[in-house]
Amino acid sequence: MPEICRFLGIVISMYFDEHNPPHFHVRYNDYRAVMGIRNLNLLDGHLPAKVRGLVEEWAEQHQSELLKMWESKDFHKVEPLV
Repeated sequence: MPEICRFLGIVISMYFDEHNPPHFHVRYNDYRAVMGIRNLNLLDGHLPAKVRGLVEEWAEQHQSELLKMWESKDFHKVEPLV
C-alpha cells in the first residue's frame, strides 16, 4: 500500500487494486479509517474528531489530484497539510 502523504502523525495511503468508490486509507496511532475521495465521508473505521477534521481539510486541498491518482493508479507523494 503506497504511502502518499504523512503529516502530524497521520499517514495517508492508497492500494493499487482497490474496489470503488474512490477512497484512501488513514492511520493515526491505533486508529484506522477509510475515507471517500468524492464526498470525504468516512466509509469505515474511526478517527478522533480533530484528526478527521485535519484529514478532511487536507483531502479538500488535494481532491482533484487524489481522484486522478485513483483513476490512473499512478501514485505519488502528495504535499502535506499546510
